Order: sequence, then structure tokens, then C-alpha cells
Amino acid sequence: MALIDEITFEARAGDGGAGVVRWRHEKNKEFAGAAGGNGGQGGDVYVRAVRDVNVLARHKSVKIFRAGRGADGANWSRQGKAGDDCTIDLPIGSIIRNLSTGRTIELLEEGQVSKILHGGSGGLGNEYFKASTNVKPEQSTGGQAGEQAMFEVELDLIADAGLVGLPNAGKSTLLNALTNARAKVGAYAFTTLDPHLGAIHGYILADLPGLIEGAAEGKGLGTKFLRHVKRTRMLVHVISLEHERMMEAYRTIRDELTKFDPALALKDELIVLSKADLVDDARLARARQELEKTGRTVIEVSVLDDASTKRLADELLRRLAVGRA
Repeated sequence: MALIDEITFEARAGDGGAGVVRWRHEKNKEFAGAAGGNGGQGGDVYVRAVRDVNVLARHKSVKIFRAGRGADGANWSRQGKAGDDCTIDLPIGSIIRNLSTGRTIELLEEGQVSKILHGGSGGLGNEYFKASTNVKPEQSTGGQAGEQAMFEVELDLIADAGLVGLPNAGKSTLLNALTNARAKVGAYAFTTLDPHLGAIHGYILADLPGLIEGAAEGKGLGTKFLRHVKRTRMLVHVISLEHERMMEAYRTIRDELTKFDPALALKDELIVLSKADLVDDARLARARQELEKTGRTVIEVSVLDDASTKRLADELLRRLAVGRA
């Protein structure tokens, strides 16, 4: 499934209800006093972190999120009902930015709730204004307007493992084989323009856009790719055996990761040699020997060979289960 990782939306908190002018009427009394109640508080707007990376896609068609208006006050000094709050579900890892104030909120844990807009206060009824010098107050006030703003949401994907590599390394094909994710596959660079996700025994794998030299400076898909790498627990570094210079391909990715954030180079990494069915045993042995010099575990795989795919899946699950990072 293609992942929507950026959206912009407008949100409006509820206006406060109006205070009212009302009078208390009692039997055998011409005038019993002011009894106009205050208006209700307008609803607030919240964001809530959920474990659903596809929720942004469902919000793409929503132009405005609105909280409820507070009800007006009533007679017998009754305060108006508060407006309903509006809660916007967003994926864990979302960064929400108020485009008017610049305030930023980050959702890092499932169930985390943060208020992003305040509802307006309710207006005052005429009972509030009664005093010894003002026994028949005619004043009341309207409710205050709720806050409103445009927001930008950017998802820093939190996945268990991220598939990284040069364009056309076979990451999408591998993700499909491991998880039945049905990511788009094509024999040309930059097939994956957005992250695709799949699940294997409850762990989330992300096929991240292909990286080229200079990505840390914004070339190709640049920092869009690297932003998502930051929060993966481990890296699955996919290198196609079609590549003539295996170590060069490996170092290109490693160098860009380090330039963007040195912490990325410290993540657990598994090297996967893809498209093993396209080379002979001698070529495969040379590639494995060369890349094992990095000190990383190297696994070759062909999506046409179920046994090799299973070996890779077993190794991934073993690492994720013990919480390596």
C-alpha cells in the first residue's frame, strides 16, 4: 500500500455560546430578578496518536475539522451546554505544525492526546451583571470565537525495519515476497516515490524510496527518503547482484546515511543480495566475500526461490524479536 506521509488541513475550534437576558418570574411577584444564564464553552480540537499509518490517506479529502459551538445560555440561570470537542486521529510519528504560530507537536506514543486549538469562552448572561446599583441588568455578552488555523502534518515513519538501497535494487519486489504488500514494481529507477508498507508476523516493514549519491543534499528523492529512515529499528540494505561494483553500491548508501544523521550509521543492518537468480555461483561468492568485509551478515535471495525468501524472513524475525536496534 502506498503511504500518504504529508497532509495540510484547516481546523476550527467551536465558538462560545452567547449569554442571554432573561428574568425570573415567580407567583405574586412583579419582578424577581435577572436570571439569564451564561453561554457554553466552545469545543476544543485535539490530535491523538493511533497505530494506523493509513489514517492520513483517509484525511486527504477532509478540508476542515470543526469542533462544536457552545449552546446559548437559558432562563433560570442555566448555562449553555459546552460544544463537542473534535479529535483528529493521526499516525504515531506525526509532526503537527501550526502554520500561523509555528508551534509544533510530535506524537510519539500510541494514545497520546494533545490540544491544538482552544474553544471560545461562553458569553455572560444578565444575571452576572446584577448588583445593588444595577438590579435590572439588560446587559449580556456574546461568546468568544474559537481558535482556527491551518496545520501541516508530516509523518516520520516509525517502522520495525526499513528496506534501503539504490533505485531498482529490488526492494519493492522483496517487500511483496515477504509480506504480500503489493508495492508497485517496475524495471526503472524511482518506481517507489513514497514509502510502501507490509507486515510480517506483526512487524512493519517499509520499502523506502531509492537513494542516490547526494541525497543528503536533496538530490533525487533526497531528504524525503532519509527522514523515514531515522525511526526504523533496523536497516535491510538491499543490493542488486546486477550491480558491477558491489562495495561502491554499499558505500554510496552508507555515506548518505552518515551525512544526513551519523546516528543512522549505528543502526543494526542486514545486507541482502537481491536477484540471485540472475548470476552464477562464482559471481555470487565474490559478492558475498566482498561485502562480508563490512562485518555485517549477508544473505542472498531470489524471489523465485521460496527457500531463500524464508531464510531472509527467519533472520529478520530473529533480529526483530530480540529488539536489536
